Amino acid sequence: MDEIGIPSEIITNKIYFIRNQKVMLDSDLAELYAIETKQLKRQVRRNLERFPDDFMFELSAVEFEILRSQIGTSSWGGNRLAPMAFTEQGVAMLSSVLNSPTAIKVNIQIIRVFTKIRKDLSDNLNIKLEIEDIKNKLSHQSKNIELVFNYLDELIDKQENKIERNKIGYKN
Repeated sequence: MDEIGIPSEIITNKIYFIRNQKVMLDSDLAELYAIETKQLKRQVRRNLERFPDDFMFELSAVEFEILRSQIGTSSWGGNRLAPMAFTEQGVAMLSSVLNSPTAIKVNIQIIRVFTKIRKDLSDNLNIKLEIEDIKNKLSHQSKNIELVFNYLDELIDKQENKIERNKIGYKN
């Protein structure tokens, strides 16, 4: 929890993966900022030049329908319009549009959660790469061990099928 009392888990649960991006929806952000969704949308529309496509986009009808079926319609409060989805940069930009102390504090916490998620994903990727490296080394080791055993088998065969040679030299 931070100084305004919103647990990080609540913010994390409001981050969705849409169009290969981590985003937060306008209604969830409005709830966190303790304002109405229409007020948040109004402020964004007044400042559209601050929100290029990589900061904010509106969900398509298909995306909206999929999201509604996943979340359940009751949590939308009857909203019929497709929501706006804000990327991490868009959430950061919201602090300049919604210039209240609460919005600034909430934005700081949201950015920290996004940063933690990015770090966790990076850590997971590093672990996966290390595991792959170990697998490759083990694979090479097993091939080397197999080769050693093949050589040992050949030596044993030569010992068992030893051909007696004529001895050269003085006989007693």
